[in-house]
Formats: sequence, C-alpha cells, structure tokens
Amino acid sequence: MQRLNVTIDANSGFCFGVVYAIQMAEDILAEQGYLYCLGDIVHNDVEVERLQQRGLRIIDHQQLRELHHEAVLIRAHGEPPETYQVAMQNNLTLIDASCPVVLKLQNRIKSSYDKSEQIYIYGKHGHAEVLGLLGQTSNNAVVFENMEELLQHELPPKITLYSQTTKSTDSFYNIKNQLEAKGFEVDANDTICRQVSNRDKELRSFAAKFDKVIFVSGTKSSNGRVLYEVCKNTNPNTYFISKAEELQPEWFATGDTVGICGATSTPMWLMEQVRDELVKL
Repeated sequence: MQRLNVTIDANSGFCFGVVYAIQMAEDILAEQGYLYCLGDIVHNDVEVERLQQRGLRIIDHQQLRELHHEAVLIRAHGEPPETYQVAMQNNLTLIDASCPVVLKLQNRIKSSYDKSEQIYIYGKHGHAEVLGLLGQTSNNAVVFENMEELLQHELPPKITLYSQTTKSTDSFYNIKNQLEAKGFEVDANDTICRQVSNRDKELRSFAAKFDKVIFVSGTKSSNGRVLYEVCKNTNPNTYFISKAEELQPEWFATGDTVGICGATSTPMWLMEQVRDELVKL
C-alpha cells in the first residue's frame, strides 16, 4: 500500500523573536532549575507545557505585583512601562526577551506621543504586544481592528498611524489609502515584521502544492488563526490541529501528498511529531 507523501514547510515555525526568548528561558532553566515568565512565553500550549516541565513558572501581572527578589522573563511581545516600574519597586530582575522589532516600534510610538501626535494603532484589542504599545502613550492612543471600527471615532485632520508588528502589510496600506481617499492626512509608520507578514505569500504557494494541508498551531495564537485562513482559502482541504493526536485518518486517501505548516508560534518539533504520526497512517 502506498504511503502518504509528507512535507514540512521549511519557512514555518518560530520567528526569531520567539526563538530568542525560548533560548534565553532554556539557558536559565538549565542553570537554576526554575524561572518566572510574565504571560505565556509563546501562544502554543504544547510548547508552554514542555517548558513548564523544565521549571518555567507562568505568572500574570497581579502575581508580578506580589513577587519580590526574583528574576522574571519578559517575552517577545514586550511590556508597557508600568511593568518595569513594578519590577524596580519589588526588586525584581527583568530578563528582557522583547523582540527587537517590537522594541523599535515602542520607541517610535513613544517619540510620536512625546510630540503630542494623535496616535492610532491597527491591532488586536487586549493583545500583549498592543498593551505594551498603548503603555507608551499612557493608554491614550486609539486601538482599532478594522476600518469600520476606526471610522466610529471622531478623527482629526492629521492621523499618525501605527500597526501591531504581526498585521498584514496589505491591510495596513489599504487603511492608509482609504483614509487618504477620505481627505485625511496620514503619517503611516510601517513597522510590520516582514518575517511574519511575508508568510501569507509563502503559505499560499506552499498550500497549493498538496492534496491535503495540516496547519499546526496553538488555539490562542491570533497569527495562527490568520495564517490558517490563508491556507484554507488556497487549499480547501486544510485542517487545523494543535497536536498530533488530533489527526483523523479519514481525512486522507492512499498516496495523498500532505503539506504540514504552522504559525510563527508553532515549534518545529511539534510539526515533526505530526509528520511522524502521518507517516504511520
């Protein structure tokens, strides 16, 4: 009987910001056996569980306020200034694994805010990165998820526009063009991470090559949901799973070509587990 022909997408897997944060966490865990991390280090439950078994202790902002004289990892998403103030008050050592792309964006937003510009951020409400960006403006910037929501605000003649680093570049420029067509002056600051935004095009060409596509991602990953839809639109035979156990044999026919891909928060080892499981089918 002919087996499934399985290929993993070489461009899938952790972005460099996540690789950096996890490497930092692993080094400290190997050295001291435990480490506090503010929020999930990555939006992937299986990877978080793996690191928790090695001693990673996930805490929230309330628990941070009650913690003293410890080391705490700041994940790739970055944090608002208030987190650094709490750390100073509680004598906490912050191990800052904020992604350089996010830090650059935070600095630019702070600089705009210091010039009293009216700042609008295209991003997801409540997302860890967006909360860090808002913190640069003392929470005075306006966050919006789409054009419809933005137009519900009374907008000034000149708009300073920023975006969460993981948003689509096409959507960002579409918003800029629509605003300019309505007569607004727009200072558009494109600080979108190309390693993430270019995944759209890469995934479309990858998904088109196979009979079936398995998209592997944590359910909490907003990036994962967006990229899954990109695959599904290209190849309707795309299935979303968060671990190998969720594979269903009835999805496949003998001799199918199967592509495995994932979000920027999906570890390569997890996609390899899925491949090994598929080869067994």
